[in-house]
Amino acid sequence: MIVLLHVSVAVASVLYTGYLYLRPSKAKLRVSYALVAATFVSGTYLVVAKPAHLVTACMMGLGYLAVTLFGIVAARQKLARVVEYEDT
Repeated sequence: MIVLLHVSVAVASVLYTGYLYLRPSKAKLRVSYALVAATFVSGTYLVVAKPAHLVTACMMGLGYLAVTLFGIVAARQKLARVVEYEDT
């Protein structure tokens, strides 16, 4: 059950990050930050519940976290360009 929670949060983070990049906004960025926090929390629950899953949780968590953070950075840059373009 906890593994399912961790995987579903991680997949949701990655999918939402793709959506965030395609249509960036400040509100969507806040949701992405919440999803990053949820990934940490669900990974922690996974490790606490099943210490044997530590390596799996770390590998999956870091992979999804890297993708999500890269998407957030890319979306922030894209959003900054849109705002800059609108100001000119």
